[in-house]
Amino acid sequence: MKFKRIIPRLDIKGKDLVKGIHLEGLRVLGDPEEYALKYSEMGADEIIYQDVVASLYGRNSILDLVSRTARNCFIPLTVGGGIRDLNDIESLLRSGADKVSINTAAINNPSLIEEASKTFGSSTIVVAIEAFFYQNKYLAFTDNGREQTGIEVLQWVKEAQNRGAGEILLTSIDKEGTGKGFKSDLIREVSKIITIPLIIHGGAGSVNHLIEIEKVARIDAFAVASLFHYSLLERNLITQKRSETGNTSFLDKKTKYGEFQSSSIKEAKDSLTKAGVLVRDKW
Repeated sequence: MKFKRIIPRLDIKGKDLVKGIHLEGLRVLGDPEEYALKYSEMGADEIIYQDVVASLYGRNSILDLVSRTARNCFIPLTVGGGIRDLNDIESLLRSGADKVSINTAAINNPSLIEEASKTFGSSTIVVAIEAFFYQNKYLAFTDNGREQTGIEVLQWVKEAQNRGAGEILLTSIDKEGTGKGFKSDLIREVSKIITIPLIIHGGAGSVNHLIEIEKVARIDAFAVASLFHYSLLERNLITQKRSETGNTSFLDKKTKYGEFQSSSIKEAKDSLTKAGVLVRDKW
C-alpha cells in the first residue's frame, strides 16, 4: 500500500502567490517562497508551483523562484505554466524542478508528452487537466481555465497516459477555490480508467473532504491550496504579505476566508492517519 501524498499547490503570478475561485479573481496572498519553505518544514510531501499567467503571455518567468526554492526545500518540486517545448522543460529541470506539469502545450501538441517522457523519463512528466462540466459533459480546458478545447476529459486521460505521462494532475474548475469539497463524480470516473498516479485538486475546504474522497476513488495524492494557505494566514505564520504589483486588499480588509477549516499539514496527516489513510509522517 502506497503513502497518499499531501502536496501544497502554489499559484504564481509574477512575484506573488495568488489564489482565486474557479481559477479566476486572483488575490495576492504573499511571497510564494515563504509559503513553500513553511510547507517543507511542516511535512509536505511535495510542492507544486503553477505559473497561472505564463501560458497567456507565452513565457515562463519563475526560473529564479524555482532555483531559490530548490536550494532551500528538500522535497520534490513540480513546476507548470508556460511550457512550450523540450527546451522549456530542460530549463526548469536545470533550475531545480524535479517534475514538470504541462497542460496547454500537451493539448496543442500531444506528441510532446511522448517526446518529453522519452527524453527526461515518464516520472518527470505530469499532465495537468483542467476539467469543467460544460454542455452536459466534462471537457478539458487550457490557459488556466480560460479556453475550452472540446476534448472530453476521460478521452484525454486515456491518451495522456498512453503517450507516456507519469502522473495526471486533475483540477475541477467547478470546485476550485470554493472549499465545498471535491468533484466526486468526476474523480471516481477518472480513477476507474487511470493506470498511473492520480493527483486531485480543487475543492478541499477541510480534512474531512480528503478523507471522504479517498473512500470512493483510487487516488494517489491531494494537491491542496486554499485550505493550507488561509490556515497559515489565520495563524499569523506568514510575514511577507506586501506586493508591488498585485491586489492586496483581500489581506488588508481581513476578508473572511469562506468555508475553510483551519488545518496545518501535520494536523491533516494526523486526521488522515486516524481515518486509516496511509500517509508519510517523515522523510
